[in-house]
Amino acid sequence: MSYPMQTKGNRALSFVSTLLLSILFFISKPSNAQSSSPKFACDVTKTLSITDLVGRLTLEEKIGFLVSKATGVSRLGIPDYNWWSEALHGVSDVGDGSSFKGPVPGATSFPQVILTAASFNVSLFQAIGKVVSTEARAMYNVGAAGLTFWSPNVNIFRDPRWGRGQETPGEDPTLVSKYAVAYVKGLQGTDGGDPNLLKVAACCKHYTAYDVDNWKGVSRYTFNSVVNQQDMDDTFQPPFKSCVVDGNVASVMCSYNQVNGKPTCADPDLLSGVIRGQWKLNGYIVSDCDSVEVMYANQHYTKTPEEAVAKSMLAGLDLNCDHFTGQHALGAVKAGLVNETDVDTAISNNFATLVRLGFFNGDPKKQPYGNLGPQDVCTAENQELAREAARQGIVLLKNSPGSLPFSPSAIKTLAVIGPNANVTDTMIGNYHGVPCKYTTPLQGLVETVSATYQMGCPNVACAEADIDSATSVAASADAVVLVMGTDLSIEREDHDRVDLFLPGKQQQLVTEVAKVAKGPVVLVIMSGGGLDVTFAKNDPKITSIMWVGFPGQAGGLAIADVIFGRHNPSGKLPMTWYPQLYVESLPMSNMNMRPDNSTGYPGRTYRFYTGETIYAFGDGISYTHFNHRLIKPPRLVFLSLAKSHPCRTSKCQSVDAIGPYCGKAIEVQLRVRNAGEREGTDTVFLFTTPPAVHRSPVKHLLAFEKVRLGKKEKAVVRFNVDVCKDLSVVDETGKRKIALGVHVLHIGSLKYSLIVRI
Repeated sequence: MSYPMQTKGNRALSFVSTLLLSILFFISKPSNAQSSSPKFACDVTKTLSITDLVGRLTLEEKIGFLVSKATGVSRLGIPDYNWWSEALHGVSDVGDGSSFKGPVPGATSFPQVILTAASFNVSLFQAIGKVVSTEARAMYNVGAAGLTFWSPNVNIFRDPRWGRGQETPGEDPTLVSKYAVAYVKGLQGTDGGDPNLLKVAACCKHYTAYDVDNWKGVSRYTFNSVVNQQDMDDTFQPPFKSCVVDGNVASVMCSYNQVNGKPTCADPDLLSGVIRGQWKLNGYIVSDCDSVEVMYANQHYTKTPEEAVAKSMLAGLDLNCDHFTGQHALGAVKAGLVNETDVDTAISNNFATLVRLGFFNGDPKKQPYGNLGPQDVCTAENQELAREAARQGIVLLKNSPGSLPFSPSAIKTLAVIGPNANVTDTMIGNYHGVPCKYTTPLQGLVETVSATYQMGCPNVACAEADIDSATSVAASADAVVLVMGTDLSIEREDHDRVDLFLPGKQQQLVTEVAKVAKGPVVLVIMSGGGLDVTFAKNDPKITSIMWVGFPGQAGGLAIADVIFGRHNPSGKLPMTWYPQLYVESLPMSNMNMRPDNSTGYPGRTYRFYTGETIYAFGDGISYTHFNHRLIKPPRLVFLSLAKSHPCRTSKCQSVDAIGPYCGKAIEVQLRVRNAGEREGTDTVFLFTTPPAVHRSPVKHLLAFEKVRLGKKEKAVVRFNVDVCKDLSVVDETGKRKIALGVHVLHIGSLKYSLIVRI
């Protein structure tokens, strides 16, 4: 599992050290997610600073606040608190900090993150976060949830076999960073916009270079992620930096794995040095569960449990998910491995976050958001947003003339076939809660036309396929929709894939059904990661292919909306779909992003891999067609260097991305025209191919915009290109350098050259 982590430092305390807390004495000590009616005795109040509060605790009491199930102190009016709640794509009951067994039976379940990311819609990312935080606050007010949510997952989807890729926004650092910032702001942002207050506290995880769970005997608990500095700063770190610096996230979670021989939760450079020091985290650092125990029991990084606790605390860890630190911190202090002042620092960071949440302010019903309750969960508006998110994310990958969209009046009989055609839980992926309700693909389709249904396979493993029954219904239908793919038995946390094929006999089932079909055949793929569907791409009888991720509670409605043309698809793939050949000799455990021609190592993601793909990052088609035209693009950027700059007298390939030219930007404009006969939304990308210096990416996403246009309508999309941020690359030592020479900008369907010189 994944859990947040916290670093020690003073940015959080700069706000709260002088703030007076209202600490109310509780009649009882309800645990969040267990009591539906928390009771508060509001007639007894004391005011204390955090420093004063910590000073009133015994060492044993302090240690109770170092773990996720924090033990309250009734004599000071501090209740028990469970820090572990999840909100990856809706309020979840993973972690026991939130529960659906009380007054709130379910919450809105949005699409799994990988599909939402395919919308490339930043405003949608934030809107979902805002709804999730509203439902979380509503649940908190009735004792059904906590206030600290260990989401989002901002790891890079580096290898297509990773079981947790579904939780991430994809393979590109720019997309992942933009998603992270928007979702965090949606979760944390208060109505007044005060950055020192939190609606709920988000957590960006799993820090860092974590994307191997359980692959051919390689386990996340013992994996040493060997990463060079260039890849670290160019690929793995940017989303976390954006979370902290741009999103002001309240927490970061360190991961199970080691990075270059050190457990991330015991690395002072990564925690105190980078998160707390360089990035100035305003919040706490938490471990994955139970990373501190793992470094002792699994990795044998320390000889004793007390040493593991001490190393993690001294590195900057504030909170241990689970119990291990609580069991061994006292021994660590007594042994002189860690001081009580280190404990004070950690729990002060934790308390500071709770202060920003209003945790100590008494009855939540008398505080901001106190009017929220069960009536604000699963509202019609929230459920419609879940449907809209799925619609915007769905990616149309193939569409032959005369296939989609279907006309309801022309389709008299529809055959719906496949192991994912009538599923419920599969649609919500992992880290889910209890949805408000489900609409399966079959249910969504039959709301428009009548249909005949056959599973074809008993489950997605499809060890045996009932081809006769499936071909029988397909042969007599006007059109066929096959809903195939994976589920959590194939890809999930602690379970990576070993190949990229459709499981079992699914391919055979699809092919045989397509052979007998008399009308269009639509292959709907429900999965977290990409699949090698070369056979379907090349089969003329399979007229359309659609990827729907794990589309959430309203997935069936969204799929039907796209198939019947009520929604014009605009989703784009947030990850590369590779052929099976790509992974056959490529170990997941090799973390290098860049190719190595001497060994045949192919490189990772569209940024560095130039070989064959099934579908590329950013692929996705529409029912309409868009034309693009550049408007007077700038052609030259001149960098003014000081007279003493060494590059004035010697030839340089790049210059440091610091100096008077930083802050300088150029504007690139693109005229977009909807040349089709129906309304549609164009996802406009701005990529760059920098000069071939410092082993730079072959292509890199700078920005993206969504533009919705009626038929024949035009609009202008504008991108501001920052010279230091966007025209720089990370060199071999991890420093940002502005590459001199020709930068090829890919904007929409066009590209042109921009020269940077001194």
